[in-house]
Amino acid sequence: MTIDRVKKLRGLLDEKGLEALLIASPYNRRYITGFTGSAGYALITSAESYFLTDFRYRVQAAEQLTGFQVIEHGTSPLEEIRALLEKSGIRKLGFEQEHVSYGEFIQWGGLLGGIELVPAAGLVEKLRMIKDEAELQIMQEAADLADRTFKHITGVLATGMRETDIALEMEVFMRSHGATSSSFDTIVASGERSALPHGVASGRLIGVDEFVKLDFGAYYNGYCSDLTRTVVIGKPSEKHKEIYNIVLEAQLHALEHIRPGMSGLEADVLCRDIIAKYGYGDNFGHGTGHGLGMEIHEAPRLSRLSDTILTPGMTVTVEPGIYVPGFGGVRIEDDIVITESGIKILTSSPKDLICLG
Repeated sequence: MTIDRVKKLRGLLDEKGLEALLIASPYNRRYITGFTGSAGYALITSAESYFLTDFRYRVQAAEQLTGFQVIEHGTSPLEEIRALLEKSGIRKLGFEQEHVSYGEFIQWGGLLGGIELVPAAGLVEKLRMIKDEAELQIMQEAADLADRTFKHITGVLATGMRETDIALEMEVFMRSHGATSSSFDTIVASGERSALPHGVASGRLIGVDEFVKLDFGAYYNGYCSDLTRTVVIGKPSEKHKEIYNIVLEAQLHALEHIRPGMSGLEADVLCRDIIAKYGYGDNFGHGTGHGLGMEIHEAPRLSRLSDTILTPGMTVTVEPGIYVPGFGGVRIEDDIVITESGIKILTSSPKDLICLG
């Protein structure tokens, strides 16, 4: 698997006229090498694949990596990298400009001597946008775990509980069923706080006759899931039902019509036009969705600013919402994969308005 990824990366390097690429980003490093440790550099040239790490990880790297020369570096990995480049006659080195600080850039330039550092944007990320079958299987399992977590928490949620206690219960459930952690800080936002799009769990006590928005995911075997459901504790008002049904209509419409060949902007409009039709356009201020995989937010985006063309193998969220300050808010979110003919929905939690308590 990693050998195929290196081959594809070399094709991108050739297109950019780069002789070599140094990979330091933890996510990109894991994607290209399969290494799960916390320290190391992958150096990809047109002919060789090197992995440099320190004493702590030399055994782990040797066990996990295929097709790489594993090198244990000393106090300065950049000196080892310079020696490898000079040995190969390479005078230009691409680096991940989004993941290297200015301070590191200056330091690297000094340590690499006469080797020119060339900024290279999003090369590995471009490969990561299209998931292979092994990745999709892991992501399905992560989505399944999120669904099981939602089912569990709906049996626990009750008036008088703190939002933070609910978030803890969800994380314990996910971790005890195979997750490394949650995909991000779990959002539990109740009552008027549900109008906060990213209202991370607080000490607020759940009241009666109010929304509770749950946005969470399982970080499982290196990949993320991301699920949002909004429930009512007690009896919903007409306003609760109105807002919920509009968001549900928008989300179902998007799921029915998203297809390969569509741009991220076109996918976003599918939700946005419906919400605007009902007069809530100003209450839907974020994009319809985002890519997910090894990271919770990655390319592509479903937004008004995205011209990326949706392609089979891309995994994205579809998550319209309406947020009314002082009252509450609703978001409904599923994870999907773009297929040759449309989409496959990875998450399956029920979306009819659930009333608890």
